Amino acid sequence: MDDDIRIISEAPASEDITVFFGFPGSGLVGSIAVQFLVDSLKYKYLGGITGRMFPPVAMMVDGVIASPLRIYGKDNCVAVVSEIPIPPEDCYDLTQALLDWFSQYKIKDVTVVAGMVTNSGEKRVFGVGSDDKSIAAIRDLVNVLPMGSISGMAGSILLECRARGIPAIGLLGETVNIPDPRSAVSVLEIVNGTYDFDIPVDRLLAEAENIEESMQRIAEQVSGKEEENEAPKIEHLPMYG
Repeated sequence: MDDDIRIISEAPASEDITVFFGFPGSGLVGSIAVQFLVDSLKYKYLGGITGRMFPPVAMMVDGVIASPLRIYGKDNCVAVVSEIPIPPEDCYDLTQALLDWFSQYKIKDVTVVAGMVTNSGEKRVFGVGSDDKSIAAIRDLVNVLPMGSISGMAGSILLECRARGIPAIGLLGETVNIPDPRSAVSVLEIVNGTYDFDIPVDRLLAEAENIEESMQRIAEQVSGKEEENEAPKIEHLPMYG
């Protein structure tokens, strides 16, 4: 493992693990979806990831300090959630460190959640796989991408899984460049169907409606203040990831 990246974590509860990855990106879909999965299914906090490449930021969960890159687990499932975006030049090293560490416990399969910006107002879920068998497992549940590119940690992880022969799927929620829990809901519905989970997506949908109402009020404030040349008062929006 790269000396500049430290994974300080308990071991997963079992081997042959399924690993979920959620990193900030378009619409924060990956961070929102995987963190909601962790919270809803009561995953245990296992540890965190630190390194020279990351900003000096500490998160707080119920008053307790936690890493902005966290590892959670329950039974044979593990989830990695990040609060901070990873610079492109660091994606390769972090991907290698994560997959090297998890490979100690025999990775059964990997699911990467991310967002995809389109000009459509829909909330479709696009799917990719590391091999024919992986994409066949979700073909009836998603819109299969025939061609294109995936950047950032999502693309880096999926590419390395293919190189290592690790079965992996990418679930890309259709989104816009604002926090988009509705897109995360669409992705989690696919996760429920794929892994026979029971994630209560209705709760996240309610949060989506609250965010939309707050954003509408902000837009109205901006519109009303433009003529007065005053800075609008911005309401507090929930943070995700």
